[in-house]
Amino acid sequence: MANKQYALITGATSGIGYELAKLFAKDGYNLIIVARTAQDLERTAGELKQNGIEVVTISKDLFQPNAAFEVYAEVKSKGLTVNVLVNDAGQGQHGFFVDTDVQRDIEIVQLNITSMMVLTKLFLKDMVARNEGKILQLASLASKYPSPLLAVYAATKAFVLSLSQALVNELKDTNVTVTALMPGATDTDFFNKADAENTVQVQESKLDDPAKVAADGFEALMKGETKVISGLKNKVMGTMSNVMPDSLGASNMRKTMEESEEQK
Repeated sequence: MANKQYALITGATSGIGYELAKLFAKDGYNLIIVARTAQDLERTAGELKQNGIEVVTISKDLFQPNAAFEVYAEVKSKGLTVNVLVNDAGQGQHGFFVDTDVQRDIEIVQLNITSMMVLTKLFLKDMVARNEGKILQLASLASKYPSPLLAVYAATKAFVLSLSQALVNELKDTNVTVTALMPGATDTDFFNKADAENTVQVQESKLDDPAKVAADGFEALMKGETKVISGLKNKVMGTMSNVMPDSLGASNMRKTMEESEEQK
């Protein structure tokens, strides 16, 4: 419990981000947790402080173009050093690309790509200057497959994975590591926010446990691994994506995102 380093986690009040925050707290890390809702942040901070750590809350809407810069500025103004950055916050939108709301698409790109990229760049510069630090990026198994009916989300996660693996190479001569966590469909609020609760994926398959996903990501991060696919079933799918034609991968993904017969 004498760690006293700081981990900054976006999307830390629910889902995989919340489970990761609990793991860092248990390991003695002080936390900087970022989310949109101050009330959710205070509730989560109260729980995490029971581990005897400091928890700093930053209420920012990372859908907004300047929010990531503001998060960095607030951290610097408090004189805090971020030893671990966890970019967890992310959302999707279910439906055919031609039908989905373009403003919502733009918001998803802003959150999943732009805010993630800005936070990564700003905090990574400090880490490289210190020659110390770790970054965990929430990619997705969807980063490996074209995903009809979830097209923009999957495309953003392909960006996350590609950026992360490029940084692994750029940082190979430093003591800074980047790890991409690639979960499959997980039992979080993601599908509700994406208006995808009636899909085959949700209604007819077993969703992964966010606590297990977080544990896999935390372990890989601490080992300095470059990427990790959580769950045996997902590992098999990830391996298959290396040899499967995109057309077949897209066809399979579409089946999971179509409306379940049970909901028709």
